Amino acid sequence: MKLTEQNITLWGDDIPWLAGLREKGLRAFAASGLPTAKTEAWKYSFGAVGNTENLRIDTTPHECNGHCHQQEEKPVSAYCIDFCNGKLHGEHFDLPRGVSVKPLVETIYDGDIKPYLNKSFAMEKFPFAALNTAYLEQGIMLVVERDIALDKPIVIRYHQHNSQNLFCNIRNVIVLEAKAKAEIIEYVDIDEDTCLHNVVNEIFLAADSTLKHYKLQKEGKARCVSLNSVQQRSNSNYKCFVKHNECALARHESYINMLQEGAYAEVNGVYQLVNNGVSDITTNILHLAPHTTSNQLVKGVIDGKAKGVFQGQIHIAPDAQQTEGHQLHRALLLSDEGEVDCKPELEIFADDVKCSHGATCGDLDKEQLFYMQSRGICLENARRILIEAYLQEVLNKIDNSEVAGWLADNMKNF
Repeated sequence: MKLTEQNITLWGDDIPWLAGLREKGLRAFAASGLPTAKTEAWKYSFGAVGNTENLRIDTTPHECNGHCHQQEEKPVSAYCIDFCNGKLHGEHFDLPRGVSVKPLVETIYDGDIKPYLNKSFAMEKFPFAALNTAYLEQGIMLVVERDIALDKPIVIRYHQHNSQNLFCNIRNVIVLEAKAKAEIIEYVDIDEDTCLHNVVNEIFLAADSTLKHYKLQKEGKARCVSLNSVQQRSNSNYKCFVKHNECALARHESYINMLQEGAYAEVNGVYQLVNNGVSDITTNILHLAPHTTSNQLVKGVIDGKAKGVFQGQIHIAPDAQQTEGHQLHRALLLSDEGEVDCKPELEIFADDVKCSHGATCGDLDKEQLFYMQSRGICLENARRILIEAYLQEVLNKIDNSEVAGWLADNMKNF
């Protein structure tokens, strides 16, 4: 069954504006279709989407007893929000004063989400976000009120079990009001290669707010697609770190609009694959106002028949004078059968800017390996030490030492 021909009934089909929005999503996806080699933003990873003919959307009531979440320890001291098989587990969360989380359906019913929902991107540019809109039902709206600074991160955990051929669509709307500060960790614990996990985060950062956003794709056979669409107001600060482990497909796309002066965005990432999976980190950062700054650093390690992809675009609008945008991608290619594809892009329409991009790819330094072996370190340990040192530069950009330690513990040994 094709993705746009699911004979299902979703909650809220009787709400005119929601039904209209879903219909727009269907039309947008019908116009673009699944990504192909001709889809520029997907040209290196479209093949990893795999078979979609048998995917199904589960409309039955949520039945998980929380066992899968209870078995998984919190990665760090944090507040937890759990999804199981694409559905929100629970409706009430133990959060501090000034922070609210509501199920998506509740915010749709009371109308709180209307100023934000589908307001941060054009569906025509993002086929899976269009599908996410077409089957909009599951997700949360998280609001951090003005001047509130969270004392510990919020962890959003995605689990799946007994879920063959499941197509999960989750929409999270995250709003930080003026001068608010928060840390969010997305933890993807999915090991089912017949499923497709599709998440869209719409993030709205008011003036002087700060969001530190981390994501870990746990090792497995998952096919996961995500879009982070960020809207930044004056002097807001958005820092994102992505870690992709072994998977069938892990695609993390950042679409960041820096709308007002002083906005700062940072997207850093690490991928490590050794079999035949695909990691795709794609960024599109739009500097739309003067005195805005962005930085990107992504490092990867590829072995076996795996593929690593980095596509980074920096767009500087004509009025965005005195702007800085920098990006750098480096990869270690440890196998003759592995593949690394890198496409850095700069679109500069202003003349008073500082921009740079760079890309390198190579093997471990044989002289360094020889030196370490001559000092009594076996080849296996020498490789591990060099790879860990190589990736440490990215980990050093994480401010939270507890989060950095957790992510370091999830680094793969080659």
